[in-house]
Amino acid sequence: MAQNKAKVLVLIYSDNGGTYELAKEIAKGIESKDNATAVIKQVKESTHQKLKNIPIATVDELPNYDGIAFGSPIYFGNISTGMSEFLSKTVNLWTHHSLEGIPATVFMSAGSGAGKELAIQSFWNSLAVHGMVLVSNGIRGYEGINKSIPQGNTVLGVTSLNSLKDVERPTQDERQLAYLQGQNFAKISFALKDSTRKKEVVMEEKTKNFDEILKEKNIILPQVPKPAGNYQPFVRTGNLIFINQVALKEGKIVNGGKLGVGVDEQQVKEATKVTMLNVLSVLKEAVNGDLSKVKQCVQLTGIFNTKDDYTKHADLMNVASDLVVEVFGEKGKHARATYGASSIPVNSSVEIQAIFEVE
Repeated sequence: MAQNKAKVLVLIYSDNGGTYELAKEIAKGIESKDNATAVIKQVKESTHQKLKNIPIATVDELPNYDGIAFGSPIYFGNISTGMSEFLSKTVNLWTHHSLEGIPATVFMSAGSGAGKELAIQSFWNSLAVHGMVLVSNGIRGYEGINKSIPQGNTVLGVTSLNSLKDVERPTQDERQLAYLQGQNFAKISFALKDSTRKKEVVMEEKTKNFDEILKEKNIILPQVPKPAGNYQPFVRTGNLIFINQVALKEGKIVNGGKLGVGVDEQQVKEATKVTMLNVLSVLKEAVNGDLSKVKQCVQLTGIFNTKDDYTKHADLMNVASDLVVEVFGEKGKHARATYGASSIPVNSSVEIQAIFEVE
């Protein structure tokens, strides 16, 4: 049974955690009948204590699910800005009919409750354009709720009235409604999971998009530097690629030397860009010229030739971090380490070690 379960994404944007609380109940309901698994992801990073460890979803992964439950706060009777920005990036999925036939349901976190059904209808409009199968909640769970207090029950999907502070929000009844919504959605997702063929985004177009990104941003990748010893430009083990590079350009070190002695900060930043371009050049060779195979920049480590009392290594490394995010977007965001060294081989002012996950 486990391998035949529907795979459901609970995709949220949350300001202060109210939508996330509903998402957890939706997920519990999805998994309650052992016919589906649920994963909660958010559309963008958050610094909120409740939300900062929730993984970030990418647009390209959406067609891989058998159902998607969308959650968002309500902004003046409409979708939140964070969710709207994410949906605006799904044009390529729409072009390739990638979400057609996939079930979708909506839950939202309201303020006063005014405009909650209008907001869900607005959300539905965006999903209908993709041809998704819209799953409503009906009056499921209505009989059991406490009708003496305002509740976020709608026939379209559950909401929570977060600005009403007379009781804890979401209320226990709102949580139960979310649980039932998730349970029903799992049933629909499981029933339809094999009825539509998932439509993948065309690989050639993804490759073309990366070439266009480099061209539009005037990013020119150099030739792959030749190893100076008995080693390889990169090593792949499993789905990870490991790369080390220095500030070598056309066979010569760019702005070599020790920061504060032979070179200044601006020169080292220029050398850092050269080094990161070398890393990207090697990476492109490692994926046979198809940068769309890059799933994530996992980690960058910057090593700088500095004096003992220098402390601004992070500022220098920002050049490399910004460049990889400029090329790969969310997939370019990475863990990072920076530190100083008394010297670096071939008198380079910087060395960068990089780890990428690829298909």
